[in-house]
Amino acid sequence: MTEILQNTPLDKEHQVLKAKMVPFAGYRMPIQYPTGIQAEHRAVREGAGLFDVSHMGEIYVDGRHALALVRKVGANDAGTLEVGQAQYSALCAEDGTVIDDLLVYRVDDSRYLLVVNASNRETDLAWIRSHARGMNVKIHDRSDQTALLAFQGPRAAEFLNPLTDLDLDDMGYFRFGIGRVVGVDALVARTGYTGEDGFEIYHPAERASHVWRAILDQGKREGVIPVGLGARDTLRLEVGYPLYGNDLSREYTALESGLGWVVKLDRGDFIGRTALLEEKERGPRRKLVGIRLTEKGFPRPGYPLLVDGEEVGVVTSGTLSPSLGQGIAMGYLPAEMAAKGTEVAVRIRNQDVPGVVQRPPFYTDGSIRR
Repeated sequence: MTEILQNTPLDKEHQVLKAKMVPFAGYRMPIQYPTGIQAEHRAVREGAGLFDVSHMGEIYVDGRHALALVRKVGANDAGTLEVGQAQYSALCAEDGTVIDDLLVYRVDDSRYLLVVNASNRETDLAWIRSHARGMNVKIHDRSDQTALLAFQGPRAAEFLNPLTDLDLDDMGYFRFGIGRVVGVDALVARTGYTGEDGFEIYHPAERASHVWRAILDQGKREGVIPVGLGARDTLRLEVGYPLYGNDLSREYTALESGLGWVVKLDRGDFIGRTALLEEKERGPRRKLVGIRLTEKGFPRPGYPLLVDGEEVGVVTSGTLSPSLGQGIAMGYLPAEMAAKGTEVAVRIRNQDVPGVVQRPPFYTDGSIRR
C-alpha cells in the first residue's frame, strides 16, 4: 500500500526551488536542493541556512497542574525553567526506554510548549494525555496550525535581526521571546540542531511562505540558501546530536542512549525513574558511542561494528563528514567496550575499516561553542 504523505505549509515553495522530495516521518520533505548537500552544509557552517522543520509537533500544556504534568512525563526537571527559557528533555516509559526526545518551553507560569518529533506526535500526545487524568490541565495539539523554520549558522542573528522586533543579540542560548518576524506573530527561540548559532521561528502555518521568502531574500546576497534533511543529518552528526528512530528508540534506555545528563534522578518521581535508578546502580549494559574512522570509508546505518574481529553492535547513524573529510558514526557497544580510545571496525562492503571510539562532538569549531 502506498503511504499517504502529509505536506508542510511550504511544500509549494520547495517545488518552486526544485527540491528533491522524500518521505520522512509521514511527510513529504526536501532532502536537498539543486545546490547539493555539500553546499548546504557549508552554508550553515560558514554563514546561514534556512530549514523547513514544520513537520515537528507542537503540543501546549496549560492549567494549574501544567508543571506537575510536564515534570511527571519528562526526565529533565521543568521546574527549574524560568518563563522564556527552553530545555532539552526525554519522555521515558516505565522501563526507562526512550519514547521520544523533545524540547520544553516555559511560555508563562502555567503554560508549556512541548516540541516533539513528527514520527512520535500521536504516540506522545496519547501518552501525555493518559497521565493527565485527574489534573487541572488542558492539552492542545497545535502542530497542524504551526509552521516552524530553523535559521542556523554563525551569521543567523545578523540576517534575522532586521526582520524582527525582538532583540536577538540579548537573547541567551536556550532562551526565547514572543514578538513579530516580518510582521508575523512568532515565538523565536535560540536553540538548534547543528552546532551553530541559530533560531527556531514558530508562527502560523498560513503565513509560512511569507516568512520563508523574507528570510531568504534578506540573506541571499550573502549566501543564505535553503537546506534540506541531507545536510541537517550531516550537521547534527558532526556534533553528535542523536536522531530519534536511529540513535534513540524504545529499544534503548535513556542512560544507554547517553541522555543521562537530562535525567534528573535526584528530584521527585517521574515516569521511568525507578528503572533508571536501578540501572544507574548496576551500570548500563551498553552505551551509545561516537566512532571516528581512521581510514577511508563511508559508514551507514545498519553496518556491523566489530571489536577484535567479533561483531558486537551496529551503526545507528553514519556519514562522511563534509567538514572533516572523515567517516564518522554513532552506534551502541557493550559497556565494557565503550571507553574512549577503544579500537573498533565498521564492516563496509565486506571490508573491516578501522576506527576509534571518540566522545562527540567530532566537529568542535561550531559558533555555538564560541
